[in-house]
Formats: sequence, structure tokens, C-alpha cells
Amino acid sequence: MSQPIVVEATYEDGKLVVDGRLPLRDHARVKVTIEPQESWVDRTYGMLEWTGDPATLRKAALDPELDPLESA
Repeated sequence: MSQPIVVEATYEDGKLVVDGRLPLRDHARVKVTIEPQESWVDRTYGMLEWTGDPATLRKAALDPELDPLESA
């Protein structure tokens, strides 16, 4: 049994578009497991004991005016 290949892909117009070539023969059959990637905001939600909703946290986290690196 060969090792799994992990690749990044984007879902566009009903198709998965892989971010590069795969080491596979043409017409090779594969088994695909879809694992949607979460944004870093969603992955770190709860670390600061936030009691609000994820949408408000995402807005605050992505607001350029609240970026500590921008105000330095």
C-alpha cells in the first residue's frame, strides 16, 4: 500500500482544483477525503476565553485598525 498524498486544493465551479501536479498515472483512481481548512481565527477561537460569537471575534481579529503591528 502506498503512502497518502496530502495536497492543497480549491473548490471552484463544482470541481476540486489541486494546487500543483500529483505523482499519479493518468486515469488513476483515488480515494478523496475532504477536510475543510479553518481560518486561523476559527482554529484559535476559545484561547482567550472569548464569550462573544465567532463572527464578532473574526471581525475584530481581521480589522486593520486593531492590528498591533500596524500601530507600531
